[in-house]
This record gives sequence, C-alpha cells and structure tokens, in this order.
Amino acid sequence: MLLTGGTTPWKFLNTEPVKKYPPLTEQMKCDVLVIGGGISGALMAYVLNKQGVDTILLEKRRVCGGSTSANTGLLQFSNDCTLTDLIRQFDDHRGTSFYKMCSHAVRRLTDIANSLSRDSGLIPRSSLYYASTPQDVGMLRHEYDLLKRRGFDVEYWNRDDIKAHFPFSKEAAIYTHGDAEVDPYRLGHHLLQDASQDGLRIYENSEVTDTRYTDSDVTVITDQGSVLAQKVIWATGYTIQEWKPDHNAELLNTYAILTEPVADLSSWHERSFLWETNRPYLYFRTTPDQRIIAGGLDEALPPSGKPEEYAEVRGRRLLDEIQQLFPHLADLRIACSWAGVFASTKDGIPLIGKHPKYPHSYFIEVYGGNGTVYSMIAADLLAETIAGREPEELKWFSLTRPIDLKII
Repeated sequence: MLLTGGTTPWKFLNTEPVKKYPPLTEQMKCDVLVIGGGISGALMAYVLNKQGVDTILLEKRRVCGGSTSANTGLLQFSNDCTLTDLIRQFDDHRGTSFYKMCSHAVRRLTDIANSLSRDSGLIPRSSLYYASTPQDVGMLRHEYDLLKRRGFDVEYWNRDDIKAHFPFSKEAAIYTHGDAEVDPYRLGHHLLQDASQDGLRIYENSEVTDTRYTDSDVTVITDQGSVLAQKVIWATGYTIQEWKPDHNAELLNTYAILTEPVADLSSWHERSFLWETNRPYLYFRTTPDQRIIAGGLDEALPPSGKPEEYAEVRGRRLLDEIQQLFPHLADLRIACSWAGVFASTKDGIPLIGKHPKYPHSYFIEVYGGNGTVYSMIAADLLAETIAGREPEELKWFSLTRPIDLKII
C-alpha cells in the first residue's frame, strides 16, 4: 500500500541529514519489540525505554518516512467527533473522559518535546472551530456549553467576535485553548535519537517477513535477522489493514498543501488553528517560518492506488480556500502539495490493544484526525499494561468492540 504521494512538508522543510540506523542482521532478544518507526512507534518505544523496559524498534524502511512525514502536526483535544456525539455514542463518563485524555495527551507531548535535547517545533496554540453554515450554529452552541460545563478552556465567539480577530466572518465559533502545533517528523526523529542514546535498539530497513508464536513469546523474522520478544507492539499505521482488516476502520484519501512564506500574517489571530463544522472538514495552520498549511477534502481512495493522483487539482482548491478566508493574501503560491491514505473509525475513537488471533501482541491503530494525540494515549496505556497495571480505559479502545452507532 502506498501511504503518501507528492512532496511531503517536513521532508521539504527539513533538509539536513537525519540519523540513520543499521538493519537487523543478528538474532536478538528483548522484552518488548515495537514494529513501526513512525510517530506512534517512536512515542511507544520512547516511553518504554524511559521506564527501563528492554525494547527494540524495527522499521521496514526509514524511521518517520511514511505517514509521519505527511502528518500536518495539529495537536488538539477536540476531535473529528464532537464531545456531544461521543457522549451520545457511548455515555457521559466515557465521552468526557476521552476528551480529557486527549487534553492530557497534548500536555504530555508538550512536556516530552520540551525535555528532548533538540527542538521539535512544538508551540502552544489555540483553535478556532467555526460554523460552516448558519444551520450549524445551534449545534456549535450546544457543544460549547457542554465543553464549558465539563471544565474545558473554551470561549464562545459570535460573528462580531470573529470579525474583530480575523479578516473573515462566520456565524459563530468555539475558541479553544490548550492545543499545540508540532513538526511530527522532527519530533519522531528526536524521540528516537534521545532514546537510542539511552539504550533503545533501533533497526531500519528491516521488514518483517514472518511471525512465530509460542505459549510464552513471539519470534519475529526479518530478511536478515530475528527478534525473540516477550511482547510485540504493532505500530505500523494504516498498512495493518492490508493483513488484519478491522471491521471498525475506514480508509480514505486526504490532501494538503504548504505555501511559500507569507510576508505578513498579522491578521491571523494568535496564529491559531482554523477548522470547521462541515464533514469532511477543512483545516488551516501556520508554520514558524511564515507558511500556511491547509488540508482536508477527504474522499475515497483513487482507483490507481496512487494517493497523489488528484493532488494537483485538490491543492489548487485548498489554495482557493485559504484566499477566501484571507483575501488580502492574493499572491499565495504553493511550495509543495501531497496526498496520503487516512483512516478513521466508524465510532470515532482509535483502536488500541490486543487481538484474539495474535498472542502476546498489542496494536496501535490511531485512526482519526488526532493521530499524534491518540499515539500518546496509546503509548501511556500500553506502557502501564506492559508494567502489569492494565488501565480500565484500555477496554474502551478494544479492536473487537461492537459497533452500535447511535449518532444521528
């Protein structure tokens, strides 16, 4: 499965060489083997290594070279599914607790990024979640009231409030605090670099060719070596659906662009994230070097299997969408555009945990628009589980949970 196509933003911006790791050429042993070197695997291996767990990470190509290099780096506690819909889908406790887990995960990511030896471009941001149509105002007001009652740091903005802060007008919006932006490519590399200096063993260009299970352990075979592990954590993202399709997962294609630097972004209040109530939604952010990232337009996978098949025309539409919001930025130019496979779940929360067909194994399938935040949640939940203290909340994300959709 091709995960990305076109020129992804972080490889475009990060031109300095990154650390390389050797391929696995020996027979190794460890307590926990993490398979997948994207942001999910990097966070998982980093947390385990910090806890003193003997850990190996395998990546079939180069670490952070797949979907992580296409990740647009928005860290938000709000989700593709509103808190209102999650409470309706599950219950008040579970829906609210999940949103609070996301909020805590943003803080955890911030603390970890700030503790690394290299800068990962993590900057606190707020978000403007605006009504796409006048018909969405009632829903938005209800969501704001619910978030406020549950203790989230949010403001309700009417048309005048929005016009006072931005050069565009919308009927209403929720302005949320406590989010952050990041360069996920740099964050992943820096997590692994620091962890490798602290004992984590990392092997690139080491594709798994076979897996053998016994009553007590797992042997993972690559083309040149093998690893005997007590536990295996699969963090291979969307490619898991090729060999272990989940009834709760849906694959789509998504698009994004990065502009050339913009001379003046002073009209963009607090450089906050912008996103909308429409589904699928458009979203917008800035970068530290004065560029704009825009993304969305999710649709079915292209028949060719090449994610970038429609990237050029979708990219022009995204540029038009930026200029509708900021009409004075008339000379915007696209620096690079890309497309990628994107997954979501039918009930709105990620898939994390065991599967009955795969002994001694855990899966991290952080599908949805908040993938990096979900990855942090998964890393903490599974690290607790590996330590013998399985959190009750892990059951919420079961890969085999029934789907009884109640969202209208």
